[in-house]
Amino acid sequence: MATSMSVRPRMMIVQADQPTLSAFFDAWPLFADAVWAAVWMGGTLGLLGIYVIARRLVFLSAALSQAASLGVATSFFVAGTLGVSGALAAPTLWSLLATGLVVLFFARPDRKHTSTDDETLGIIYLIGIAGTLALGTRIVADLADIQTLLFGTAVAVVPDDLAAIQWTCAGVVAVHLVLWRGFSAVSLDPIGATVRQLPTHLLNLLLLASLALVVSVCTRILGALPAFAFSVLPALVALQWSRNIAQGLWIAAGVGAVCGFVGYLAAFLWALPVGASQALVGVVLLMLSVLGRTVGTRVGLGGR
Repeated sequence: MATSMSVRPRMMIVQADQPTLSAFFDAWPLFADAVWAAVWMGGTLGLLGIYVIARRLVFLSAALSQAASLGVATSFFVAGTLGVSGALAAPTLWSLLATGLVVLFFARPDRKHTSTDDETLGIIYLIGIAGTLALGTRIVADLADIQTLLFGTAVAVVPDDLAAIQWTCAGVVAVHLVLWRGFSAVSLDPIGATVRQLPTHLLNLLLLASLALVVSVCTRILGALPAFAFSVLPALVALQWSRNIAQGLWIAAGVGAVCGFVGYLAAFLWALPVGASQALVGVVLLMLSVLGRTVGTRVGLGGR
């Protein structure tokens, strides 16, 4: 798992003065794995975020990130308090179990969308964050890891975790490159997809499972805050400029990667928590996109 610390103390090893852009790249070997992890995760969750927004599943994304946090916190608890070791205490296993249960509940074949969906997701979200904090009081030795899970304060990522992110993201992106038309159909026109006899249940399950998988890995390594931010903000930016779903997928992936990189750089320069910085970069890009879109529309109308 990523280590938890502020960016400024880590920087002080390299340079005692105010952090600068040149200092960041001079110290690149220290930060490269963490930056690339954020870029991979930002790009992949940005792509998946198009479906999150199209299907109005923002609350599901938030609930998944907190469920993943609770799963990882549970792994710490069973390892440190109950003495369980080995694969049974692996954080990734518990994270996937937690998010998998949420996905299975919302993707079951007989389920109908109801007005209580938001309430259910709200309860799952609250259970996740409250359970993570509660377990944090029982695993004091790993309290820093709990803070990392919730707020994304991770600075360093070990090579094994970066490899896990790369393989996970590459596999998910490959699946989506092959099945994007089916995923788009069940997300934008579920009735039409049924009429065309597409395997809607399987496509829905694969789509939600891929989201849960990436959110689980991202939460375990980078934290719940960046996982949620990456899965929502880049897609909202992309929707301001894209003309179709395919274009939106690529724009959102690019914006997510930018949020991962620039957010880490901003955290270095101004000693901010990394996850919060990455989320704020996404918010700024969204505000600029909305402003640019509004001004562009008015200028276009004024020119007619």
